[in-house]
Amino acid sequence: MLVWLIDWLARAWPDANWAGSLQSFTKITFRTALASLLSFALAVLLGARAIAWLKQRFREPLADRSRELLEFSRHKQWTPTMGGLFLVADIAMATLLLGNWRNPYLPILLVNLVGLAAIGAVDDLQKLRRGKGGLRARSKLLAQGALAAATATWLYFVQRNVPHGLDLQFPFIGATVPINAWFIPSTMLVIVGSSNAANLADGLDGLAGGCLITTTAALGVIVYVAGHFELSSYLGIAFLPQAGETVVAAGALIGATLGFLWFNCQPAQVFMGDTGSLSLGGTLGLLAVIARQEILLLVIGAVFVAEAISVILQVGSFRLTGKRIFRCAPLHHHFQLLGWPESKIVTRFWIVSALCAMIGLGILKISHPPWPPDSLEAASQQLANLNAAKTVK
Repeated sequence: MLVWLIDWLARAWPDANWAGSLQSFTKITFRTALASLLSFALAVLLGARAIAWLKQRFREPLADRSRELLEFSRHKQWTPTMGGLFLVADIAMATLLLGNWRNPYLPILLVNLVGLAAIGAVDDLQKLRRGKGGLRARSKLLAQGALAAATATWLYFVQRNVPHGLDLQFPFIGATVPINAWFIPSTMLVIVGSSNAANLADGLDGLAGGCLITTTAALGVIVYVAGHFELSSYLGIAFLPQAGETVVAAGALIGATLGFLWFNCQPAQVFMGDTGSLSLGGTLGLLAVIARQEILLLVIGAVFVAEAISVILQVGSFRLTGKRIFRCAPLHHHFQLLGWPESKIVTRFWIVSALCAMIGLGILKISHPPWPPDSLEAASQQLANLNAAKTVK
């Protein structure tokens, strides 16, 4: 909206002295900062009313907890859930107002965000009505897979004409592998995997929210670099001319999640539910795919990865040997049963998440693939064509 409005004013009054100065407000960095502040303000200012509305309709019974975990979380009984509704609404509103509507990536991000939120909302409603588990695991995965397939296919047609747009980059060794049509199933795997990993981490007050902020901040830097010719060339990231615009959505996600944490910190006044965790986790995966850094996501989002792996190991070990590796899974519940206070677990997981984000950013410079001269020339020509198209408009 802001970009369109400024462009319209510049065309309507091209000779006005202020028309040129307004163009500085269309810079990605400015709009990202503004998106973060706007989504944060919306979350904080409207949060109390939203929570009051949720309290009348959607209150979590916690009936699906084990006896030990129920003792730890008894005080959370009937806390309002589905806070992801206003969280996702804030992100979408800030992105629509401050994002560039002509960018091909933003519609994909928003459709993926809202679609996963809808799946999470159905899952949450099923839990509230039944007082226990929500959608069946198979039904949930099928719905996520169908949405991820549509998202991946849409993104494939955007990326296929971009040099290295379908290449998988490997950190440390600086190697790239063209995956071509395998881009679609690999993207589906990343989106569904990151969505469910974030959902598993959403078990303690503020845990998922804090880790989402640090992970998104790192991915935001990466997609910005991917859309910047000089920075991407310096760090060895595939140059994707319009990918940088997605940092506006990343900024909106960070701001909205910060605002949500205002109410979700211990003791939580509201839970994001699957409505929030599935959609925000899936957005992390999609941002990594857009920047062609799916492998690096395993480092940056190591907390989410550890939570998911702990569940896989626990289930696999119990089915194969009848024994459990952890006292409880996901991993944060293991530490809870060891006697760690909830606030200590959350804070330490935040610290680990921040460290992993910094390590991931540091790896970018280490893993510098030897781009051939012709690919750099093609990327440079793409940038020139894009700038020429903007000038014509």
